[in-house]
Amino acid sequence: MRYYVLDRGDQLSLELAESFHKLAADQGLIRDAESPDIVVSIGGDGTMLHAFHSFMDRIASTAFVGVHTGHLGFYADWKADEIPELVQMMAGNPEGSRLEPRIVQYPLVDLEIVKHSGVLKHVCLNEFTLKSVDGTVVLQVDINDHMFEMFRGDGICVSTPSGSTAYNKSLGGAMIHPSIEAFQISEIASINNRVFRTMGSSLVLPNHHHCDIYSRKEQNLLLTVDHINLRVSDLISVRCKVAEQKISFVRYRPFPFWTRVRNAFLD
Repeated sequence: MRYYVLDRGDQLSLELAESFHKLAADQGLIRDAESPDIVVSIGGDGTMLHAFHSFMDRIASTAFVGVHTGHLGFYADWKADEIPELVQMMAGNPEGSRLEPRIVQYPLVDLEIVKHSGVLKHVCLNEFTLKSVDGTVVLQVDINDHMFEMFRGDGICVSTPSGSTAYNKSLGGAMIHPSIEAFQISEIASINNRVFRTMGSSLVLPNHHHCDIYSRKEQNLLLTVDHINLRVSDLISVRCKVAEQKISFVRYRPFPFWTRVRNAFLD
């Protein structure tokens, strides 16, 4: 099996990555930065986002597994002291027979960002946000090519089901199980008064729907795709929809989504 490790870069993560490499070599695993079967993320959810975007062009043939070095993350199944067990499971059991991992797939959001200067395409694992750099943002929101609302406020967040537990949750959006192929639109501090009106609640769109967000004035905008920030002053529109491809996570033991939610917010 070919693997690659991407770590957060702090001292603990660097030490854990070095330990992983030594244990993996003893188990006959092959370190491969170009075409790994499994990418191991050591750090937090931000590290997993980095790993995803680093291997975006290989997500059809690459699975991911996370080792967290701080608080339990939504994308991390393993603790720092469990790395020897993880390596052994990746390599096989002591008798030499291969353990068959369970592969789970999570939906992604596909973005087409149209500017006067060109078109950008991105895929996000958590969320896409659009905010104004220097004032109130004015955006027209269309759903399935029909005008839905004219938004005024701080911005808009479009999240995946797995990302619904992140920024979207802090905006009052719903948490969606990753088995549901959908995406969610949540408003960021919308203006609602006698003159300007918005829906004021999050919207969940199924995988056969799409949303177009149009810039309706000259404005300097900050577009964030997961951890990637893009400054744009000539935005025309952003089309959002459920991506055709999905991210694959390798599970060597059960870790249900709602258990992750409970551990993160209730325990």
